[in-house]
This record gives sequence, structure tokens and C-alpha cells, in this order.
Amino acid sequence: MKIYTKTGDAGETGLFGGGRVPKDDPRVCAYGDVDETNAAIGFAASLEPGSFESDALQAIQRDLFAIGAELATPDPSKRRAGGALEPDRVSALEQLIDKYEGALPALKNFILPAGTPKAAALHLARTTCRRAERSVVSLARDEQINAVIIHYLNRLSDLLFMLARGVNQQAGGPDIAW
Repeated sequence: MKIYTKTGDAGETGLFGGGRVPKDDPRVCAYGDVDETNAAIGFAASLEPGSFESDALQAIQRDLFAIGAELATPDPSKRRAGGALEPDRVSALEQLIDKYEGALPALKNFILPAGTPKAAALHLARTTCRRAERSVVSLARDEQINAVIIHYLNRLSDLLFMLARGVNQQAGGPDIAW
């Protein structure tokens, strides 16, 4: 099977469950931004220290694939059984946020998105996640969207911020105040 199909050459793409839409359709933008967030997290996870929250980052990537699939399937009857993101995944992010927030110095200033290569990559993933969240919120104005997706993306950006701070602290580098 070839990777290219030529079916998108006219600027349209197919959705799961059928139907075609323009490639700049809000639904496509939303799941595309989620996919970009997933790739950014994969890049961050590949940097040293590779073991830093690797299980959590991989679980997040799996969640983002599930979110993308859900967003790419507008007809709920055609979604994979058990594929919807559940609220317990938001709770898992909150637990990890709480773990780091309790171990890091309280913030008194805004900080620069910098530090080790892994921290910088996590900050970049955070900003990409915020864009994905904005795209999903825009889509939700006109389409029925699982509200847990928005909650998840909101917490995920917070978690990525805390992980960036955590990996910097682990490396012995302080946050750089703005």
C-alpha cells in the first residue's frame, strides 16, 4: 500500500466514518493541532533524560491519539467502542501536576520558557497544546464535542509547564524569571 493516495490533492480530506471536508475545516484543524501536540511531546520525550516521566508521556501520547480519533469522527455512532476520553484521564494529569507543584518552589514571577533542551521542548509542547485547546474550543462552538477533551487539553498544558520546571530542577537549573 502506498503512503500517498492523491485523494487530498483537491484540498479535501476524509473523516473517520465517512464524509469529506476541506483541509482547513475547523474539525481538521482541531485534530491536526492535537496531532502536532502529540509529535511535540514525542520529541520532548526523546530528549535526555529519557527516563524522565517516560511512562506518563507515553500515556499522554496514547490519550492524544484517542482524542484525535474522536475529533476525526463526527458521527458518534461510528466511533470506536470505548474510545471516548474518560474523566479519569484528566484526574491522572491533575495528580501528576500536584506531585510536581508540591516539589517545586512557588512561582513569584513569570518564567522564561527555557532551560535544558528537554524543558525547552516541553515548553514548546505546552504552547502547541494551548493552540490545540483553542482549536477544539472553536470547533465546540458549532459541533458537539466531548467536554472532557477540552478539560484534558487545559490540564495537559498545565502539566507540561510543571514537567518543564521539574526537569530543569532535576538538572540543577533554576527557573529564569522574566
